[in-house]
Amino acid sequence: MTDRAQLLTAFIANSGWADATRITVAGDASNRRYERLVRPDGETSILMDAPEERGEDVRPFLAIAGHLLNIGLSAPKIYNQNKEQGLLLIEDLGDDLFKEVIARDATLELPLYEAAVDVLTVLHGAPLPPLAPYDTVTMSKFAARAYEWYSFGITGARNTPEQAEFERIMADLLVPVVAAPQVLIQRDYHAENLLWLPTRDGAARVGLLDFQDAMSGHAAYDLVSILQDARRDVPLVIESAMIDRYLTQNPQDSAEFRAAYAILGVQRNLRIVGAFAKLSIALGKPRYVDLIPRVWEFVERNLAHPALAPIAVHIRETMPVPTHDILATLKAKSAI
Repeated sequence: MTDRAQLLTAFIANSGWADATRITVAGDASNRRYERLVRPDGETSILMDAPEERGEDVRPFLAIAGHLLNIGLSAPKIYNQNKEQGLLLIEDLGDDLFKEVIARDATLELPLYEAAVDVLTVLHGAPLPPLAPYDTVTMSKFAARAYEWYSFGITGARNTPEQAEFERIMADLLVPVVAAPQVLIQRDYHAENLLWLPTRDGAARVGLLDFQDAMSGHAAYDLVSILQDARRDVPLVIESAMIDRYLTQNPQDSAEFRAAYAILGVQRNLRIVGAFAKLSIALGKPRYVDLIPRVWEFVERNLAHPALAPIAVHIRETMPVPTHDILATLKAKSAI
């Protein structure tokens, strides 16, 4: 038994769950691991293993979970913690991810997305806790990962003049976005991080996961995240209806909000294109390349908004379209 395995066993025992059966739960793209602990009487909890030496830190998760719980949302409750060792024992919110629930019963698609919007209304109406700002420099550099990894995987070129010009224009476009009122943005608010909890009430019917990277940003950001989902097709009619629902619940200048939505749609989706290319090239996870075409469609859709006119031509002239051959190239370079 390794030192880490011994540490996990001791933490579980100290938490009062020594009699539980341990079942591995599917993880995510991070270095975190999860296990479901099942007691003989059927009671369950989740063990989060997030070792610091692998770049993980449970402190942000604890801080954001506390905030979400305090405002009545359904983040996992914390049963035990060892911050120094990166170990948490948390509430088990179940397996009913939005994506899976909708796949089983398509009639629930609309009410689930309505509930997800209601969560954002509650979240954005609460006081903003201390968070790092998702500022223009950070956002433009994150979006430029499409050049650093996606374009690089195709051309072999990095730190190009085209990337520098993209970052300059993107930062300028984001100035009014950052100047708008800021809220807590979870940044990975999508159908594989949301759980359906129908026995709870109101916005608490949505279980929240993977929020530890939260920052302060524009209210449209998480709406883009849930409605332009890299992992599933959200019907355009639902995307449009949910934007309308949010604006009805949170009255503001509709044109300005929709412009910010499009700008953030380009920023977020280019970041994801770069992230998926990196997962293939650097981390040996080529399956993420298969998701790039859907994300690229979001980029193109958002570029059609007039607010993106200053950057649309530059992106189209300098960023290769993800053809079948290009995707095959990215996969062929997996973890080289």
